[in-house]
Amino acid sequence: MALFVMIIRKMVQNKWLVTSLFIGLVLSVALVSSMPIYSEAILSRMLVKDLETMQTKRNVYPGNQYNKLFYTKETPEKMNAIYTKVDRYIHEQAQAGFQIPVQELVVDFQSKSMKIRPENDPEPDSKKSLKTMSLRSFSGLEEHIKLIDGRMPAEQQPVDGVYEVLVTERGLIQFKTVLDLAFAVDDDKIAGEIKFKPVGVFQKTLDDDPYFRDTDLSELSGSFIISDKVAKQQLMQEARLPVASVGWFFVLDYSKMELRFVDDFVQTTNKIKNVLLNNVSLYQTVSETPALDTIAKYLERADQLRTLMWSLNVPVLIMLGFYMFMVSNLIADRQKNEIAVLRSRGAARWQIITSYAVEGLILCGIAFGIGPLIGVALTGMLGASNGFLEFVQRVRLPIRLTEEAYRYGAISSAACFVIMLIPIIMATRVSIVGHKQQLARLLKSPLWHKMFLDVIALALAIYGLYTFKKRLADLQSLGLNAGDLNIDPLQFVVPALFIMGAGLLLLRLYPWVLRLVYWLGKKWWPPSVYATLIQVGRSSSQYQFLMIFLIMTIATGVFSASAARTINNNTEDRIRYGNGAEIVLTSQWINDAPPPAGPGQPQAETPAVQAPVHYLEPAFEPFRTLEGVEQAAKVFTKETSFSVNEGTGAATLIGIDTDEFGETTWFRDSLLDYPINDYLNLLAADSQAVLISKTLAEQNKVKPGDTIWVGWSDVPQQPFKVYGIIEYFPTFNPNPAIGSVDVSDESSKGNAPMLIVGHLPRIQVQLALEPYDVWIKLKPETSTAVFYESLKQSKLPVTNIVNTREALVAAKNDPFLMALNGILTLGFVLSILVSFIGFLLYWVLSLRGRTLQNGILRAIGLSLKQLIGMLAVEQLLTSGVAVLIGIAVGNIASRLYVPNFQIAFNPSSLVPPFKVMFDASDLMRIYVLVGFMLVVGLGILAYMLSRLRIHQAIKLGED
Repeated sequence: MALFVMIIRKMVQNKWLVTSLFIGLVLSVALVSSMPIYSEAILSRMLVKDLETMQTKRNVYPGNQYNKLFYTKETPEKMNAIYTKVDRYIHEQAQAGFQIPVQELVVDFQSKSMKIRPENDPEPDSKKSLKTMSLRSFSGLEEHIKLIDGRMPAEQQPVDGVYEVLVTERGLIQFKTVLDLAFAVDDDKIAGEIKFKPVGVFQKTLDDDPYFRDTDLSELSGSFIISDKVAKQQLMQEARLPVASVGWFFVLDYSKMELRFVDDFVQTTNKIKNVLLNNVSLYQTVSETPALDTIAKYLERADQLRTLMWSLNVPVLIMLGFYMFMVSNLIADRQKNEIAVLRSRGAARWQIITSYAVEGLILCGIAFGIGPLIGVALTGMLGASNGFLEFVQRVRLPIRLTEEAYRYGAISSAACFVIMLIPIIMATRVSIVGHKQQLARLLKSPLWHKMFLDVIALALAIYGLYTFKKRLADLQSLGLNAGDLNIDPLQFVVPALFIMGAGLLLLRLYPWVLRLVYWLGKKWWPPSVYATLIQVGRSSSQYQFLMIFLIMTIATGVFSASAARTINNNTEDRIRYGNGAEIVLTSQWINDAPPPAGPGQPQAETPAVQAPVHYLEPAFEPFRTLEGVEQAAKVFTKETSFSVNEGTGAATLIGIDTDEFGETTWFRDSLLDYPINDYLNLLAADSQAVLISKTLAEQNKVKPGDTIWVGWSDVPQQPFKVYGIIEYFPTFNPNPAIGSVDVSDESSKGNAPMLIVGHLPRIQVQLALEPYDVWIKLKPETSTAVFYESLKQSKLPVTNIVNTREALVAAKNDPFLMALNGILTLGFVLSILVSFIGFLLYWVLSLRGRTLQNGILRAIGLSLKQLIGMLAVEQLLTSGVAVLIGIAVGNIASRLYVPNFQIAFNPSSLVPPFKVMFDASDLMRIYVLVGFMLVVGLGILAYMLSRLRIHQAIKLGED
């Protein structure tokens, strides 16, 4: 107990240091524990978004899960036993096993087909009036339908020996009957007399009701619908009618699907299949779960997102670890004298370490308790990010504090505990004599200097960069996915290693630079600057912890800002490049192609030589005059064959009007050796001129001036002249498609796509007139809604619209990009916050430690203004230099290592190539925040100096 009280008193005495250390602990635990929280929340959001996309594209409700078993030759008793067993499992276990709300569980009975004829058939022996019918029943049907004619069947069946049934409107027509006309079963397979009478016609209450697996009820047009209760009794229990199948249809609320439920969902689906297979053979079962394909793709994206999150968070975690080590080192430095005295009085090292370990356990324990809760708040902030340092109001993420979060928090707390003890363990190795000797040797080289840790870190970072470049080249040249090659775990830490190594290397040179500055102006420096240069030069090792800390934090901030802007801007560029223009319209052209065969009609015989289709080009002017259109261009695209230099191949042909195209399209100028308009001007010089892709030129050894013959299946090849070679062109991806390259087959390595760009009028005259797309550039002030309304009123025969603006908005709402922006924003904010706290803490402690020295300087005649000037110069030479180095190292690290993040995407689809980008506003934020930090820090230190009393400082020296 006495030891505990002593520890608490010691913590109170060093309350500012302990508070700073505690802030670092809490931030570290919160950040680490927020990773699984945010990962689960954003992956759950991503899953729901993927399922919503699936519903939109495939028009299938993703929450459907359908299982069906067919009966063949089983006895009625066996049928009933199988049904009872499967139905009990589905209702009692499977329903809860999905872990998400079950909106509907529909049990569907279907009888075998049977022959029926009208009861009062005038020709009972004729087969003309025989109809084929099957009975169907659905549990809970009454709550989802409405009658459009007739009435509901009576609850007690049969009524006067007749079973009352419902039919659809289409069924009423197919049976060629009216309501209340009875039908008798006329089938050799069914014994006894059974009659059915349609008494009501129904339709769905809601058109989009997911209760109905058959959305248009077409499957029920040949069926009579009986109540679920009657079906169970007559089909299963009494076996009066032969049962064909029983189905169980789940309608699940997929909007409540979360990452933690995915395994349960998949396992429950598989368990239901196994239960069915345990009772009937494989060919007697059907199991349909539309969401499984989407979930499989989602799990791949989830792995990519985790990879990206780790690669983004590792530099921030290393920075926080360094911050805690620095603060722990400051605590150890202040208490080294006390530790040395305890050692000289006979205290064992383990006893001293234990006392500090108890202090660390208290702080880490509290941080472990509250860190995950703050992690939840951080996750909420991350979920609101709309871009780098941009926040919007959006639907709240499904945030949940998980066991995994506390597990991560515990690991983080343990790591922090070890980091805190390292300086204490090192301090206990020194006796009182050794401590006094260390105080006198201010120029002692730090450990990292002796062990060349800066060189080792840089070597590892350069190795990581080399392996990444090699891996990326393989991915792009072989058309592979990012997951086809193993990821080197070192890839996550190389940016932080580079920042640390480069910072330490520059600090190794720093004392020499100081000496040079001192030597250059030693005849002119005023006393205050002279004294500061000597102070910093002789005690440079004292400042190195602060300087490397500031370098790491500022460089991490610059790296985060650059990574965010690069990935955001490259994502937008990729969408713009892939679409080519803001709006791309495809319209219907009048032609003489034979119409396709209608449903049920036999296909016309295909002639041996298919006649070419002739098209009538619609007027282009109506597209130009649509409201909000700034520029429009015709763009013809066709897959063609070519011949050149005795070689042949397939290429994409793009036909354009050069002036209109150049004013309409989007293109990044840095992609080509010259601006794209220069190439278009080159093309405009000759109507026979074409531009070809670099892939075509390299694979077929083509050079400018060569003649290339181009055509397609029903169009003979015509000659064009090569005027230029380009690597990129709007919409063209020169990388091989995924799976198109076989590593073992040398010939397949030439499978890169090829391109030919020519004049549209020449192509239309010399080759063929075929439909082209219309590319449109909108005026900046025009909204998409205004353009769409104008397009609607124009009644142009548009069959497809590609809207780049909408694609950009969808990309911003993509959970992948949301996660990236959130994590990078958090990394940037934390780096600035931690650097400010560490900076202020270091200088306050440093100033307190030099109270006697400052008092003497004041006593010998230095004014307060000169003393503040000395402090400002000292800050400039240490903190200012560290900030400049941090900005420089951050820029270099960004240019070298930000391209690593494309490995989390599909590199083969990243066209245009990844380009590192810096935003002036982000750098201005860094400069403003750093400037504010230095000014506020200097102001606080100046205020502390102004409060200094000379007599108190001198008296302190006497004591």
